[in-house]
Amino acid sequence: MIIYKEISSLQNHLEKAKNNNKKIGFVPTMGALHNGHLSLIKHSKTADDIAVCSVFVNPVQFNDKKDFEKYPVTIENDIYLLEKEKVDILFFPSVEEIYPEGLERNFSYDLGYLETILEGFYRPGHFQGVCRVMHRLLNIVQPNDLFMGQKDYQQCMVIKKLIETFGISTILHIVPTQREESGLAMSSRNLRLSAPAKKQAAAIYKALCFIKENLSAMTVKQLKEEASAIVIRAGFDKIDYMEVCDANTLTPVTDNHQNKMVALTAAFIEGVRLIDNLLL
Repeated sequence: MIIYKEISSLQNHLEKAKNNNKKIGFVPTMGALHNGHLSLIKHSKTADDIAVCSVFVNPVQFNDKKDFEKYPVTIENDIYLLEKEKVDILFFPSVEEIYPEGLERNFSYDLGYLETILEGFYRPGHFQGVCRVMHRLLNIVQPNDLFMGQKDYQQCMVIKKLIETFGISTILHIVPTQREESGLAMSSRNLRLSAPAKKQAAAIYKALCFIKENLSAMTVKQLKEEASAIVIRAGFDKIDYMEVCDANTLTPVTDNHQNKMVALTAAFIEGVRLIDNLLL
């Protein structure tokens, strides 16, 4: 595995590869890697000739500065895991390399209603920061394929819109969520949970499964209320949302007989905010 910290060196390498008709796969991460990330890398290794992974904790997507400061940094272990997976290139840039003009910028992305609901509502400015870094990374790497996890369902929809809006010639592949044996979605934030809280946190998946299993027996309102109760009874501190939406548009639904729906939730335990979703 080759580690690049500078854009120019990385692009020189990738340009030579493309001149030799090599397909480039890209997995953007913020580090603290786990099996969910490694699943994305496996998909990239299967589909493409060269697998590129980036590790960059993006400061502009944290609407809470404390959340940014607490984000786990485990670069030595990340490098070990990436080498084990035989990743071809790790892009590990500094903030100055990604944002040479500084963090302040007036340009904004038109994300429509996607920015006003669910994660967009509870984390104002978050998706602007996500788009800013992803637009930059996609311009730098110019991959044929981009691999992202379904756990960040709304973020995947935002990136899909970014790609379409700017005519970026990259194909987005959404990879199913990887889970612990308990059902808890794998997340870098799980590192911040105590062992008891991690066990309790599995209730978030249990609640989503309840919605799926009882979809035809209860109204959407009843499903959301009972699913929320499951999470609170398990010891979660609070819930930002427990919602059932159209899987293609993310607009909330009231009729549970639609063709394709997704249940989504965000909740806090031990001060750590966890998100998850399940296609119904």
